[in-house]
Amino acid sequence: MCKLAAASISPIISMGARSFGIDEQDIKKALADPHWRKGLICVVKGIAAFGVQRPFVPGAPFQVVWDVTYGCNLRCKHCYASAGRPLEDELSTDEALGLIDRLAQMGVPILAFSGGEPLTRPDILQLVKRARERGMYVAMATNGTLISPTKAKEMRDAGVEYLQISIDGADASSHDALRGIPGCFDRALDGIKNAVAEQFFVNISTTVTKRNYREVEDIIDLCDELGANWFMAYNFIPAGRGKDMIASDLTPQMREDLLKLLHEKGKTSRCQVLSTAPQFARVALQKCSEGSVMVPTHFYNQVVEGRLFGLTEFIGGCGAARFYMAIRADGRIDPCVFFQKTVGNVRTDDLNEIWLNDPLFLRLRDKDVLKGNCGRCEYRYQCGGCRARANGYFDDPLASDPGCIRNVDRYTDLVEGVEESPGEKTAFGEQASNEGNQEGIPILNHISGSRM
Repeated sequence: MCKLAAASISPIISMGARSFGIDEQDIKKALADPHWRKGLICVVKGIAAFGVQRPFVPGAPFQVVWDVTYGCNLRCKHCYASAGRPLEDELSTDEALGLIDRLAQMGVPILAFSGGEPLTRPDILQLVKRARERGMYVAMATNGTLISPTKAKEMRDAGVEYLQISIDGADASSHDALRGIPGCFDRALDGIKNAVAEQFFVNISTTVTKRNYREVEDIIDLCDELGANWFMAYNFIPAGRGKDMIASDLTPQMREDLLKLLHEKGKTSRCQVLSTAPQFARVALQKCSEGSVMVPTHFYNQVVEGRLFGLTEFIGGCGAARFYMAIRADGRIDPCVFFQKTVGNVRTDDLNEIWLNDPLFLRLRDKDVLKGNCGRCEYRYQCGGCRARANGYFDDPLASDPGCIRNVDRYTDLVEGVEESPGEKTAFGEQASNEGNQEGIPILNHISGSRM
């Protein structure tokens, strides 16, 4: 059977290597990695379950982002989880270990621990070890303030490979004001340095709002100085404490200018520059020549030649309920951590059944049912807008994303309904505000791209 399988897949590997200009031996070496093999199995299962769709849907989520606790040592004004104290009914250690086993059996390649602050959960390293033992790539989103040299080594030994650490300003004044605790900027920088020293893959993430919009370039330079692998610009999404702070969101023109800046900055920065805004792919496609197209999204960043342009329709776009799903601290299942529309609970529901057949998940994967301009846009397969933002602003997951330059009319509707906030010149004006959003963990690009 092994020989038969090898005979079947070898021509596919050879063709793929020639198409992408990659050495065939490099592909075979990558497939020796268990995380790559899990990903390949997800692809095959996806084709069997859903066929070849635009955009593509794997047979299991490539990544599950799990808020393991809502306990946190900071009080961020933008936190999607309104974190601070743990919930009374968070999953117990036994429940959490059982969930990890179920996710591994389901075929999930990547498990990302988030929160709250996951390092405040006493059994977090026990959970990390279990995930590693079950063959999953382990990531963690953290504010960085608790990563001492000793803690960094313990995390590395337990099996964490990827760290996302939040920096929301180029200096202490802007970062600390947002995060709610004086001194947390310097502690986060120390955490990043300790993580780099232990050779984690480090992603520095920034939720971009009017307050720090003009600091982004300096933050990217700071990422280079610290030795981070990635810089990730996050969308603001009105969830949790962020619901009261929509006046801080970027205007469509600001977001367009930001994405163009990220595209240009990515050409010279040592670290890779990405964004969770699906419109980043559209901006890149518009700016690149037909012969060589850079397609950056929050889970993919690759150059494809002109004749492979069609592949961008299968790769790109919002990944909620398509490439990843979220689990809350009490077991609730949502399309993504920013998308608070619960479809089940791990305590009572079959995870595989939800992934394959949940009505909301199925609708989110179909870019032809989107409403307004997002549904008509020629870039809907590469982009399709952020579904969490549509849900957060309009309570309609299929509505147009009001942050896109092509949806200025929807943005105008929002502006008319927002009152001025204390300390701000206008609700959506140029004067800075001080809110953003807690992060999830987009790491699929690291798994799929950095090993070749």
